[in-house]
Amino acid sequence: MEYRKLGDTDLDVSLICLGTMTWGEQNSLEEAHEQLDYALAQGVNFIDSAEMYPVPPRAETQGRTEAYIGEWLARRGNRERVVLATKVSGRSDAQGDWRHLRGGPRLSREHIHQAVRDSLRRLQTDYIDLYQVHWPERTTNFFGQLGYRHRQQDDLVPIGETLEALTELVREGLVRHIGVSNETPWGVMQYLCEAERSGLARIVGIQNPYNLLNRSFEVGLAEMAIRERVGLLAYSPLAMAMLTGKYAGGARPPGARLTRFERFQRYSGPQAVAASEAYVALARRHGLDPGAMALAFVNSREFVTSNIIGATRMDQLAANIASVSVTLPAEVLEEIEAVHRQYCNPAP
Repeated sequence: MEYRKLGDTDLDVSLICLGTMTWGEQNSLEEAHEQLDYALAQGVNFIDSAEMYPVPPRAETQGRTEAYIGEWLARRGNRERVVLATKVSGRSDAQGDWRHLRGGPRLSREHIHQAVRDSLRRLQTDYIDLYQVHWPERTTNFFGQLGYRHRQQDDLVPIGETLEALTELVREGLVRHIGVSNETPWGVMQYLCEAERSGLARIVGIQNPYNLLNRSFEVGLAEMAIRERVGLLAYSPLAMAMLTGKYAGGARPPGARLTRFERFQRYSGPQAVAASEAYVALARRHGLDPGAMALAFVNSREFVTSNIIGATRMDQLAANIASVSVTLPAEVLEEIEAVHRQYCNPAP
């Protein structure tokens, strides 16, 4: 396993991070613990969760993923061996009905303090290594939107208040470091400038989507990630498995995410399907597993701190983790760029 520093901290995190959003919906408690045991044995020390997991988000299952992790930590007694990350949910009015979560989550001091204590209880730990804002308070281009359309909102919780609340958690020892997710260049700079101006905690990571179908991070955030030492924690590196070839030709395997849940259409548009097929064909021409090629591409980016993989089966998990040993030849990288020029960010 390869390890990289989390921002400018002293934490070494594995290049592969274990994502957990299926636990409690597609995966049972026993399956989650089997994944955790295997990943840790392979050198994965980084685990990412969120208070809203599992997905799709439902009142009946909210918090179950964190609870599964907490059960594992309690049974194994190995809290010091893992870097544990989770997230506080952003404003809910643009994300459906979230009244089951604090009456509708906000990024105010009150909500953040309540959210972290609820997460700590479920995780059965007294501290979180990386606490992240899951999505912004404001309406902006995230969760499948590449273009920006301004919307005037006069009741926003200021980023300054959010950052002050997060800093209080750091000072209390409940959280070691903080980060953001689904953020834009403007939002990242606001967090960084507010921290410098007011002596508050500095974000150390950006968790955004990044894969062969969506390389929009490269446009405005890659330079920032490197220069400001807030590296990318890349989620959806396989574009919801579209890049593995499992959905080729319109296939919908039994039990697969896109088969079970109609809401996951982010990477299923005509251009995205065509691009996926081109990348799968490219990999097979070079004798590569398509999923391994897609993950190895993400692993190779200098602005990436960690690659967040997820799996519902153990064979998938093993293959995903094994991507750390795959180095893509220059010829393959050149052909990837050729496909990218033909299908430039076909999926948000």
